[in-house]
Amino acid sequence: MSGTPMPRPNPRAGRPGHSGSEVGQSRYVSVAGRTRAAAESDRIRYPVSSFRCPRSGFGYPPSGLRYPRSGFRYSNAGFTLLEILLALVLVSLVLVALNSFIFSMGELWGRNTDLRLFEQHTRAVTRFLENELRAAALPPAARPNTTPIAMQEVRPQNGMMENMVTFELPAGSRLFTWPERPLPEVVCSFQVRPNEGLVMLWHSRLEKNFDTDPPRETVVTPLVTALSYDYYDDNLKRWTTETQPKMDTQNKPMTPGRLRLKFTYNKIGRESVVTLPTPAQALPSF
Repeated sequence: MSGTPMPRPNPRAGRPGHSGSEVGQSRYVSVAGRTRAAAESDRIRYPVSSFRCPRSGFGYPPSGLRYPRSGFRYSNAGFTLLEILLALVLVSLVLVALNSFIFSMGELWGRNTDLRLFEQHTRAVTRFLENELRAAALPPAARPNTTPIAMQEVRPQNGMMENMVTFELPAGSRLFTWPERPLPEVVCSFQVRPNEGLVMLWHSRLEKNFDTDPPRETVVTPLVTALSYDYYDDNLKRWTTETQPKMDTQNKPMTPGRLRLKFTYNKIGRESVVTLPTPAQALPSF
């Protein structure tokens, strides 16, 4: 052994019959060099719907693979003219049907509007009369040894004397319109006139010409067409209705127990009953 250096082994050397360059080429073979069998294997194992392909390392299928025909397809085609016309026809039919439904409901609702308003007016007038008569039967209007609500002869502005239900309101009523400042101790009466309705006649005891001047007049409602009087018969134990005040044995008008009002509007008619309170019923119990 002389001083000749030994050759260094070639790390790229492969098996016998193979060069180092072939080994390197086989180690760094490109993706494009895959065989058809490898491509078919990738297509089966990694479908196109996968997000990444592990073999290629990218978000695209390996070289040699193709998307199957059943994959996603993007189209830029829009609606056809026939489809647009059909959609417009359907929308028009829906709008026409909805419009007809709304108008039908409005017609049905408005058909009974007059009846509802008429009944509300009837209840409001009845409640107003009950409150006024109850106020007249309470102190200080109800004085001892007096009848707060009674039938009295009243001369209205037309000059015809008539027996009317009369009572007194110490503080007046909200319906009264005074020419000057309001006065207390207002004497009121009810009268029904044709083509005018229910009229309230009123004047104050503090006026100078209380005994001579006719009372003022205020129309409560023009829808009252008739006023009748209910009397309770103790012998028969039942109520009787009279169109005129009933007279006693001394030919004096008797105070009824109830007032019966008839309301009329077009062909609609309603009847309400107002009970006249007695002092015993009106006084509060302690």
